[in-house]
Amino acid sequence: MRYWLALLPLLIPTPAWADYPVLLPSSVREMLEAAIANGNETEIATVAKIAKQTNPGSADEIQRMVNSWKERTKATRDTVIREARFTELWTGKVEAGGFRSTGSTSEIGISASAALKRTGIQWSHKLAASIDYRRANGITSRERYTASYEPRYEFDPRGFAYGLTQFERDTSIGYDERYTASVGIGYKLIVSDPIDLSLDAGPSIRHAKYVIGERETKLGARASMDLAWRLAPMLTFKQVASGYAESDVYTINSLTSLETKVGTRWSAAMSYNVQYESETLLSARDFDTLSRLTLTYSF
Repeated sequence: MRYWLALLPLLIPTPAWADYPVLLPSSVREMLEAAIANGNETEIATVAKIAKQTNPGSADEIQRMVNSWKERTKATRDTVIREARFTELWTGKVEAGGFRSTGSTSEIGISASAALKRTGIQWSHKLAASIDYRRANGITSRERYTASYEPRYEFDPRGFAYGLTQFERDTSIGYDERYTASVGIGYKLIVSDPIDLSLDAGPSIRHAKYVIGERETKLGARASMDLAWRLAPMLTFKQVASGYAESDVYTINSLTSLETKVGTRWSAAMSYNVQYESETLLSARDFDTLSRLTLTYSF
């Protein structure tokens, strides 16, 4: 009898204490809760990462706290978007640069752009306009104006459908007016903290009025790419490009820029713009480049 009593503890299953989650120390919990209360996603991610490294047994609990904050934040954001009017929740930026010289030559140059964007739950809307103007000794050497509207519908986290309407005026290559319309689909190839890359493509139609009064309408195809690479917290490399292919006309526009923040809302940018136009009614193949240094205000 005594023999069986001695073996009894070995026969009864005991809890595997090593499998039980380790309680998160109160000091670590308070630190993570303070970061969550501040609402800064980067700060929360940093604190959570350190907390997991120093308390690996509580990694699941730490992640649950972070996930709970993300769910609450998303629910609040979605409610705000649903209740907001269309005229609300817009963000934007204004960018400007220029030069003026006098003396043996009189020259003035202006480069400016503005963009507005409203991001909803699935829909987003983007308005943009730009101007590049240069005049030397009474002769205008560059006069380019653009304006566009682009709605986008995201049908899953990476895929989207887009629409585009655009107006251009560029007398240096013979266009008094050019109107573009396009629809298509796109895909976000890379979505990460340092890099975002998306591509889209679709059919297009362009109607051009030349400075000599001639008009023409052409069907074709359009494609574009948008790359943002955050090299450092204050430094971002961007590449935006678009191309049009028609029966006998090809257009490529590429803007490469390096932006650095100089304040909460202010940033400075160096950019290099390449524009290619194949042969048109008034000009042979045209390849233009423009380098700019601009100051940007975001709101």
